[in-house]
Amino acid sequence: MTLKEAIAKRILELCEQKQITVNKLSMMCGMTQSTLNNIINTGSKRPQVDTIKKICDGLGIGLGEFFSADSFKEVDEEFE
Repeated sequence: MTLKEAIAKRILELCEQKQITVNKLSMMCGMTQSTLNNIINTGSKRPQVDTIKKICDGLGIGLGEFFSADSFKEVDEEFE
């Protein structure tokens, strides 16, 4: 699994846990739905940490909780 896939998977998991849509999350974290869709779908290869922090703030969680998901243990990607 790539880092991008793990991030997208985690966002969708958290939306499901909180019972919210991606659109609702975009409003909660103050970013456009298209930005979130780019992260979740095919656009953003490696979202910036400050973007993930905004998502975490909107969800009321910390970065540690966001990255604590098992999917990040499966990341197999070299960083340039």
